[in-house]
Amino acid sequence: MRANPVTHTPSGEIGPFMPAAAPTTREHGGDGTAANPTGSPPPARFHGGRSALLAVALFLCVRVLSLAALAVRADATGKSPRVLLSERWDSLWYTRVAEHGYAFTLNAPDGRSLSSMAFFPLLPWLERGTRAVTGLSLPAAGLLVTALASVLAAWGVHLVVRHSYGDRAGVLCVVLWAAVPVGIVQSMAYSEALFTALAAWGLLCVLRERWVTAGVLASLAGLTRPVGLAVTAALFLAVWLRHRPGTGTAAADRTRAVLGCLVAPLGAAAYILWVGSRRGHLLGYLDVQDEWGNGFDGGWAFARFLTGGSTALAVLALAALLLLAYWPHHVGAKQLQPPPLIAYSALVTLLAIGASGYFGSKPRLLLPAFPLLIPLAVVLARRRPALTWTALTALTTASAVYGAYWLTGSGPP
Repeated sequence: MRANPVTHTPSGEIGPFMPAAAPTTREHGGDGTAANPTGSPPPARFHGGRSALLAVALFLCVRVLSLAALAVRADATGKSPRVLLSERWDSLWYTRVAEHGYAFTLNAPDGRSLSSMAFFPLLPWLERGTRAVTGLSLPAAGLLVTALASVLAAWGVHLVVRHSYGDRAGVLCVVLWAAVPVGIVQSMAYSEALFTALAAWGLLCVLRERWVTAGVLASLAGLTRPVGLAVTAALFLAVWLRHRPGTGTAAADRTRAVLGCLVAPLGAAAYILWVGSRRGHLLGYLDVQDEWGNGFDGGWAFARFLTGGSTALAVLALAALLLLAYWPHHVGAKQLQPPPLIAYSALVTLLAIGASGYFGSKPRLLLPAFPLLIPLAVVLARRRPALTWTALTALTTASAVYGAYWLTGSGPP
């Protein structure tokens, strides 16, 4: 029988999901799940020491290998790696917003009017600001923002996993996140790296009960992608668990928690309401998404796409997709993964699978759901180092090759 994951917070109070901030001694049950951390944690602080440096260094190694593979493949196909990374598909839309604001609309050959208002503003704002400071072109500024954001994302992912499972699992989760098949997106002028950085640090603040900072980061995540509301949901859940009746929390902490919850949804809500005002009605943003062919149908359109339109097979495919999405969350719960992390990754996964838009983007939309990798990272952390690093080397190589061929293909990632 496993005890509840309750440890002492830095303030001396008892928190519902506050493992030690440093590596802790863990006992493992026969079913492979982790028991409670033991020992008294040191004061909480936002760095992971040498393990954080190792995680970031390994992340950069994976990214360099991926970019080298892309350069070789691009040279063989007569394409420019720089253009592929910063001047095609979504990255081109972000630079249009940075250059012209939201005045651009593309009249597609099929009669649709594709508005730039489908793209949230934080990345274009940062591209414009970077150009003003550095003098770089907007595409180059986008690459610089992504490069810095991806490093911050790797650092944040490490700290989130380290918080609950120790240094080794934190490092391994970063390597796994860097080496997923669509990891090349972490080097593109897309919003995934920026969003993951904000989400990871926001979730870390949630776990550390720094409610106001978590709310600010959740709001910024909401200005980056609509799925930023998943960070807000994680914050709401954490606050409810910490301050539900009977917990006896201090009034000052409750005030900070309420303030954090009020701030968290402001970013996404402000942009959506602004689009509504431009469109002339409250839900104008949904009209913009509909024009792009985006919506939410619970994954039905995706299932029909996978099965060629067969209704009977689509039902089976949808059930398989939901089961596949459920499995890592079930394992994470058995490993005592903090509930806010489960809530965050579940919402990101649901929105990625359930969206009815361009199906080739599904893997990329799952990239911010890094808690899905925690169960595998925990398992690998218990294996012999030689086996673990051999498997990660093979995965990294396969990811680099796949990313190079994927990005030089005909369709957008």
